Amino acid sequence: MPLKYAFTARLWLYPGEAGWHFLTVPPEVSDEIREDAATLRRGFGSIRITAVIAGHRWSTSLFPDSQSGSYLLPVKKAVRTAAGIKAGDQLRVQLEVPEAG
Repeated sequence: MPLKYAFTARLWLYPGEAGWHFLTVPPEVSDEIREDAATLRRGFGSIRITAVIAGHRWSTSLFPDSQSGSYLLPVKKAVRTAAGIKAGDQLRVQLEVPEAG
């Protein structure tokens, strides 16, 4: 059974030429994920997840952010385009962390 989480966060654009867009997972949800998925962490502390925003589902990873102490969720262009979302939008997010197999 996968671990499931839900939260609301604002989509933001990382400054620079790359154009990466992220959501910062709220601290209380990050703490839960960190505790629940401790054995599932991979390189750089990342955790494989499935994310759903505005009915669009994709697989990616959460990455720890040393600055905020939370996790960052990258939102790729294909998802942003399909969902019609942009930097500054407040979004409802669902995450699933699969159990180790």
